[in-house]
Amino acid sequence: MTQASFPTAPTKDALERGEVLSPRFDAGGLIAAVATHAGTGEVLMFAWMNAEALARTIELGEAVYFSRSRGELWHKGDTSGQVQKIVEMRIDCDQDCVWLKVLPQGDGGACHVGFRSCFYRVVEDGKLVERP
Repeated sequence: MTQASFPTAPTKDALERGEVLSPRFDAGGLIAAVATHAGTGEVLMFAWMNAEALARTIELGEAVYFSRSRGELWHKGDTSGQVQKIVEMRIDCDQDCVWLKVLPQGDGGACHVGFRSCFYRVVEDGKLVERP
């Protein structure tokens, strides 16, 4: 698979108001991605994408992320069945964060620990308390 590339916005106005997707990857070649449930708005997870993951996500209509720990692409749901079908993809004003509105497949979960959302703990009095 070849490395995907996206154009660089020529001006600040083109970046912020233009119609060309010009994602701004960090020094490590990554961009933040937040996935929310398209039906409920619940935040499901946060992950990273490199250019190839972003291009594959657009191509497949399913979430593909980049695993920093494994150093490889990660098609969400390949092993768990929790494929994330993209309903809508947005990018923020300066194009350095992606927001995916998804419909989770399989058991409807997103977290590898078994919860529906990766954000299943609440900070209370400085301690973590599970609240699925």
